[in-house]
Amino acid sequence: MPHFIVEYSANLELVVDIEALVTEVHDAAIETGIFPLEGTRTRAVRRDNYRIADGHPENAFVHIFAKIGQGRAAEIRQKAGQGIFNATREFLRPYFESHPLALSFEMQEIDSGTSFKSNNLSEWIERRART
Repeated sequence: MPHFIVEYSANLELVVDIEALVTEVHDAAIETGIFPLEGTRTRAVRRDNYRIADGHPENAFVHIFAKIGQGRAAEIRQKAGQGIFNATREFLRPYFESHPLALSFEMQEIDSGTSFKSNNLSEWIERRART
């Protein structure tokens, strides 16, 4: 049940397709092969209040925060994170080449003892596949 939260500075909203960015992160996560489709959730959060580096209004940021379940080896987590980061960097390359942009990615394991879940997404995915 990985969660990918894409935080971005508000000044990106008019120049970067945020929905496409969310799709890019989501698809890259699934393509790693270690995150199940039915458990993966990706969302974006616009940040209106921020200050980046020297405070210039053109400075922008994208930070992807991945929260994943425990149990995967460090090498697997690193490879998956690098893959998602690389896909995001490539997606943002046109903007990055002509504007100040800070891009970052962080992965954190969720403590299974304090994480509670309930969903029926697998059932609905199977139903849709049959129709």
